[in-house]
Amino acid sequence: MKLILPQKVVEAAQEREFDLQGYVFEAAPEQLRTPRIVRVGLIQNKIILPTDAPVLNQITALHKRVSEIVEVAAFCGVNIVCFQEAWTMPFAFCTREKEPWTEFAESAEDGFTTRFCQELAKKYNMVVVSPILERDEIHGGTLWNTAVVVSNTGQFLGKSRKNHIPRVGDFNESTYYMEGNTGHRVFQTQFGRIAVNICYGRHHPLNWFMYSINGAEIIFNPSATVGAVSEPMWSVEARNAAIANHCFTCAINRVGTEYFKNEFTSGNGKKAHHEFGHFYGSSYVAAPDGSRSPGLSRTHDGLLVAEIDLNLNRQTADKWNFKMTGRYDMYADELTKATQNDFKPNIIKE
Repeated sequence: MKLILPQKVVEAAQEREFDLQGYVFEAAPEQLRTPRIVRVGLIQNKIILPTDAPVLNQITALHKRVSEIVEVAAFCGVNIVCFQEAWTMPFAFCTREKEPWTEFAESAEDGFTTRFCQELAKKYNMVVVSPILERDEIHGGTLWNTAVVVSNTGQFLGKSRKNHIPRVGDFNESTYYMEGNTGHRVFQTQFGRIAVNICYGRHHPLNWFMYSINGAEIIFNPSATVGAVSEPMWSVEARNAAIANHCFTCAINRVGTEYFKNEFTSGNGKKAHHEFGHFYGSSYVAAPDGSRSPGLSRTHDGLLVAEIDLNLNRQTADKWNFKMTGRYDMYADELTKATQNDFKPNIIKE
């Protein structure tokens, strides 16, 4: 169902030239629980400046653009907003070059971008999920692909690192950072329990599952993915995860085609090129009952506002009982055996 937004909000989005959509996910009335209404905001955007512009100028331009959209999200009553993967920079991990891309890395706890998000959070009473390229100075300046979570009070709540790193086509991310070491953290916020399954992790059902097992009611999936690689799967993966895990999922993807000055190859025998495809946006929200919103634009910046009733999670779980019937002890035992060097597949032969 469409969410009716004030005309001034619609006009603000038009003036700022981004796609604005709103939807409602309702739950059935209950006798003992009041509705748990939360509004989430998903932001997708292009980079602003050319990829060879000065690093600080690129970051600052993106801060300015996203702050314009966040202001409209606040007008819409958004409680939790999530940005796209590595939102402060071009998705340059296709190039395999270290400079200048590693210069975009910041401290998760007190970096330039985290301080920017803290100001937004305090100003608008909004939880902010900010996926960045993190530099961990405590551990030798190691880089990580990390989502920072800032409370609506403006306090740094914590961080969650990307669990699964792709080695697919031009996604050469292990040149820069490896698999995360923060496990499946869930963040208790004033508006509900949230988790962040970054990009490639959406292809791994157990990744979604473990966030759910740890109590996530909303799982965000900030991404940067291109049409030739993943678009046929995009519309179903987060939706499937919402169904399987009795929770809401929010899939976010950047938009645009990013051009890099130096050519790079894909290791597939084809000619070198300056870009690796179109980021197709299409951000959406999915509910545990199998419903989902339409996606945002494939080509334009956008804000998707979803008003969700978290009571729907338990209502759906009571109907389908996936966790009750999950037989997790059986799978835990079999997976433990399967990870041993002396594992023998359970195949019956004549």
